[in-house]
This record gives sequence, structure tokens and C-alpha cells, in this order.
Amino acid sequence: MKQKRILSQLALLLSLPLVSSLKLNVTAISARGGSSTLECWQMDKPFDISSQPGTSGAAVATLSSASNLSYIIIPPNYDGRLHNAPHAQWVVFASGLAYITLPEHDSTNALISGGEFGLIFAADTADVSREGHRTQYPGITETIVLQIPTCDGNVPDHSILHMGPCGVDEIAGL
Repeated sequence: MKQKRILSQLALLLSLPLVSSLKLNVTAISARGGSSTLECWQMDKPFDISSQPGTSGAAVATLSSASNLSYIIIPPNYDGRLHNAPHAQWVVFASGLAYITLPEHDSTNALISGGEFGLIFAADTADVSREGHRTQYPGITETIVLQIPTCDGNVPDHSILHMGPCGVDEIAGL
């Protein structure tokens, strides 16, 4: 038992430099010139190693302070229609499927699968985007969504990797 714990701690020490150089990439719905855009963002703050009980030793990315949290159950084959993000917010698609399109860029879209690849950031609020975006839920099961607005509508510090959604290879694993 003691040997197993020593090996675990050694593995943690060896992974510290690797984890601290990694940064989280997310698909973002943003805006430029009054139109919504899809962009692949890389958060400025790198992953860290958690010291919290229950997750100690795991990689953790501190996203931002949150002002509220909503748990939403969306029925299958639902059309959220054209809308703006109500707040700058993290959106976690815990399950299901979301299809995001842009009214002024009909060739740009994002298909977001719930689960490990289901984190996006929405920042195309009415003050920066005239029309917003459209979200449809084409799955045959309900989609579970967590909406997490940031405090004071702050957008987290980030770099834009490229226009368009992040590819699976850009957001998968560490």
C-alpha cells in the first residue's frame, strides 16, 4: 500500500511540468463587427495540479468565477431558434447533441456532442451581435445543459487559435 502511494506521488511530480504547460481549448461563440462568429479559443491560464481533497493530483483548469448556474433539460429534436447568449457564459452540454449555426455565415457550424467534448463559451450577447446564433438539438434523446454565466459578464482571458470551431484533436485529452 505504501509503495503504491509513493509511486502515485512520483508520477504526480513527473507530470507537473507537462500539465502546467497545457492550456484548455474550447469552441466559442463570439462576435466581430456585429455578427456572431465561431472561434477556437485557448485559455491563457494553464492547467494546474489540484490540491483539493477528492481531486488531489488531477489536472485542473480554473475557468472563471460564476454568478449563477442553470440545469436545463432540452427535449429531443428541439429548435432553440435564433438568439443571442443571454450573458457571457460557459455552456456545458452534459449529454445529447447541439448543432450551432450562424445566420450571416451559413457555411460555418459546430456540432457539439455532450460529455467530455461538450464545453463551449458563449459571448455573442446582444450588445456585440445583432442576430446571435441558432442552436438546434437534433438528437433522439434529451440534451442536458449547464449554463454558467461569468461574474460581471467577464470573458476569460484567451487567445484565438483560429476561426471556426475547435476540432476534436484540439480539445481531446491532455
